[in-house]
Amino acid sequence: MGFAISLRSDHPSAGTVRALWRDAAPFEERPSMARLGYPPHITLAIYDDGVREDEARDALDHACRDLPALRLTFDAIRTFEGPPLVLWAAPRPDPMLYAAHAAIHAVIDPAGCRPHYRPGAWIPHCSLATQVRHECRDDALAFAHAPRAAFEVIFDALDCIAFPSLMPLALRRLP
Repeated sequence: MGFAISLRSDHPSAGTVRALWRDAAPFEERPSMARLGYPPHITLAIYDDGVREDEARDALDHACRDLPALRLTFDAIRTFEGPPLVLWAAPRPDPMLYAAHAAIHAVIDPAGCRPHYRPGAWIPHCSLATQVRHECRDDALAFAHAPRAAFEVIFDALDCIAFPSLMPLALRRLP
């Protein structure tokens, strides 16, 4: 069993991300993000094995210390090349977001984390579509590059889930 620690939004402002999920869904065979049944989020760390549940909870608690709800501004849609191509919303840099990421890795050795989520490699992102079909690539890239207004989302919780079942293990509301 693996664990993921994420900053998530249960706030009404997350509706903008959910709308982008709907807009990006036609580029996929099945809508990857809505299908998860999990709120809009920014994953801070993923551990496939070698980390115990109590360690993950400790890291979550450490990251929550002095962390308020974060109001993040998103001003671009970007891509990870894959394959498959992934569409994601890019938040503007925020020191508290980076502090939460660092706090987790101060408790759990980053060597046990998936490489793309380790300090120095992590790119904060809110996924919109993770399985863009090859034949939709050009349309998805046009969608990503289309001008759009910046928007804000309030991320009001940190959680730890077990996967692949996405079973919640711990949830901490942020003030």
